[in-house]
Amino acid sequence: LIGMVGIWIVGIVLQAAGLYVPNPEIELFSLYPAWGLPDFAGFGSLVGQAFSSTAFANFNIPDFLIIMFSFLFVDIFDTLGTLIGVADKAGMLDEEGRLPQIKGALMADAVGTVVGAVTGTSTVTTYVESASGVAEGGRTGLTALTTGVLFLLAIILAPIFISIPSFATSAALIYVGFLMLSSIVKVDFSDISEALPAYVALFAMPFFYSISHGIMFGIIFYVLINLITGNTKKISPLMYVLALAFILKFALLG
Repeated sequence: LIGMVGIWIVGIVLQAAGLYVPNPEIELFSLYPAWGLPDFAGFGSLVGQAFSSTAFANFNIPDFLIIMFSFLFVDIFDTLGTLIGVADKAGMLDEEGRLPQIKGALMADAVGTVVGAVTGTSTVTTYVESASGVAEGGRTGLTALTTGVLFLLAIILAPIFISIPSFATSAALIYVGFLMLSSIVKVDFSDISEALPAYVALFAMPFFYSISHGIMFGIIFYVLINLITGNTKKISPLMYVLALAFILKFALLG
């Protein structure tokens, strides 16, 4: 927190000196806080737009199914990747690397995603930044509730938080990534059929800026490597289905 505030203050000084020039077209915004409460006048107009008559004016079932399954894959694997990664950091996985009672966590994520879409907000879903809370000792739902209450209180200070640039928070995200990277020591690098898919997934995530894409590439390479090496017994029917679905997704949807 001290580092983020410090970088922000330095940025304000640089903007005042003319060395930092805001340019919204390339997402370089002013670092000066705009005092005043956020304008909630348009919030009501966003609620329920997904069910308005105009939303279905040009409804096309094939296009809808493509979009739905695209978002489904992204949401599921983003959530699974985050849940497993954060739970591993918290020491909540069992001996087989599974998260007990994961159904409740997935249901909460699903409900949040739907409610967020209906109210017109950005996706209410699981975020990897939760690892920072785990690093501070958070282990229960009370941590999430505390964070939620603080977010509500932060509305009053929204002008200040909004003016903090993304490059000021990047250090915190790098630290979160560092925390998540510790799980790589559990990969069996002596087994190429395990190590190579993990390697591909690890490097695909930052290149595609997506946890889900990294998992998809990891699954595809897991199936391919085991097929090539003759370890077909390691591949479950579900992995075949997922690998084929992901290949079709990248081939048809990009």
